[in-house]
Amino acid sequence: MKTKFFYIIAFILLVSSTTIFAQGFTAPVEGKAVVYFVRVSGFGGAISFEYFHQNKYIGIFKGKNYMRYECDPGKNLFWASSENKEFITADLIEGRSYIVIVDIIMGAWKARVGLRPITVNDSEVFERAKELIMKKSPIITTSDKIEKMNEKLRPFIAEKLKMYNEVWKNEKGFKHISSEMAIPANAMK
Repeated sequence: MKTKFFYIIAFILLVSSTTIFAQGFTAPVEGKAVVYFVRVSGFGGAISFEYFHQNKYIGIFKGKNYMRYECDPGKNLFWASSENKEFITADLIEGRSYIVIVDIIMGAWKARVGLRPITVNDSEVFERAKELIMKKSPIITTSDKIEKMNEKLRPFIAEKLKMYNEVWKNEKGFKHISSEMAIPANAMK
């Protein structure tokens, strides 16, 4: 009886872990949208960028990898931090997926980050992003680390959002993910 119970638990864990950590495009759960943050270049592979959704830290990764992030549809603000702070606004549709290319740019002291939304019409970079997503599992920042970083970075986040709202959004030409930039389901196969 114990052996049978062990195999049932092992099977459930195996199935759930392959679903959670599966590579390839995965549709968002009902009521959500998905944004893929993808670094298609190996340049500056040792440099990590931290990612934020509005006033929340959501993860970190480096190198030629990607992060899959589910969120509520509608108006959103995403940003990344390195030597600079790069913001991107979004109007997301429920049930749709979007791709943001994470560019690494030479900086004065440390690499700078760029965020660039793409569509399937950006054929070369879309194919590179799709190939990476189909080949590898996403980088996942543990919920424990996310919780600790949100606590630690609370003043930093508040300061950067204040700068964004009072100065940067009016002075800098940050990019935007429009609802029409969703990746069609048939292109994600």
